[in-house]
Amino acid sequence: MAARTPESKSLAKVPDGISGLSYLQRSNRSLLASTSWDGSIRLHDTQATNAAVLAHQMEAGSLLGLAIPPSMEAIATGGLDGTVRLFDIPSTTSRLIGGHGEQSGAGASKTACSCLESLGPYNSSLLVSADWLKKMYIWDIRTGSSVSKTDLPGKAFSLDVDANNQRVVVATSGRRNCFYDLRKGKAELVLERESSLKFQTRCVKFFPDGKGVALGSVEGRVGIEFLDEIGIASPMKRYAFKCHRVNDIVYPVNCIEFHPRFASTFATGGCDGAVFLWDGLNKKKLTTIPSFATSISSLAFNSDGTEIAIASSYTFEEGDREHPQDEIFVRRIEESECQPKTK
Repeated sequence: MAARTPESKSLAKVPDGISGLSYLQRSNRSLLASTSWDGSIRLHDTQATNAAVLAHQMEAGSLLGLAIPPSMEAIATGGLDGTVRLFDIPSTTSRLIGGHGEQSGAGASKTACSCLESLGPYNSSLLVSADWLKKMYIWDIRTGSSVSKTDLPGKAFSLDVDANNQRVVVATSGRRNCFYDLRKGKAELVLERESSLKFQTRCVKFFPDGKGVALGSVEGRVGIEFLDEIGIASPMKRYAFKCHRVNDIVYPVNCIEFHPRFASTFATGGCDGAVFLWDGLNKKKLTTIPSFATSISSLAFNSDGTEIAIASSYTFEEGDREHPQDEIFVRRIEESECQPKTK
């Protein structure tokens, strides 16, 4: 008898758009943080009968960025008002780390902190953020101050960190991808190039070994690129593939998330409400998760990759209209669904 396919279960309904999901790796594999356009962070226990652990209003406008510092029980957020803030879970208090640009006045929304990540276990007290005013900052959580400030070639749409090699990639407007080396304590540009995809980048993620990146575009494509230009040997030539398309309708790829155990396996979520698992090195689709009622705005794997959290949340790709309830789902992931397959 065939094993039963896991089903997605509803974890929480959220009153406004869901902008980010991330498991708290330092605690246990079932604690999930989320950020929302209503300005609140929420903490959920994905294995509990009552999943809601806490909710806290960050007083930063809508929240666009979410990061989990590995050295503490805390959640960092980036707000539409440009601020980077830290919420301490044990004390349920928050404090300001820093801010992008002008924090008041008619143009304040232009300073939005659009991207936020932790620099990982080797620089556990540092965060990196980027904004729509073409700036990238590195912040020290301990002092609440900026360590460095870097000019970008365009608005920052997505950012990721290769913690092992201390590199950052930023995808900006103009289809530029910028790679920075942080090993000297500041952001040193080592590579800037045009995306291989012909349309705007929506998301970018490093492969776990840092040898390449996966890019998702607004035109329903994923590009797999490598870093030969900076002396990193690539395992294959770059390529791209179509995805998140229904008949003749093309949907943006909103998010990419790599599996924590299988280094070439990643999940994508799109505005078609679909989630797929792919083997990026063997060029194979591994799993199709049944579609959700609206766009997928964020994805996250737990620490051992046995569970995926999915934000089903309209991303306004068709403008302001009636849409299904914003909702977080979780689904068990079987090893057979994510393990790379040989050619």
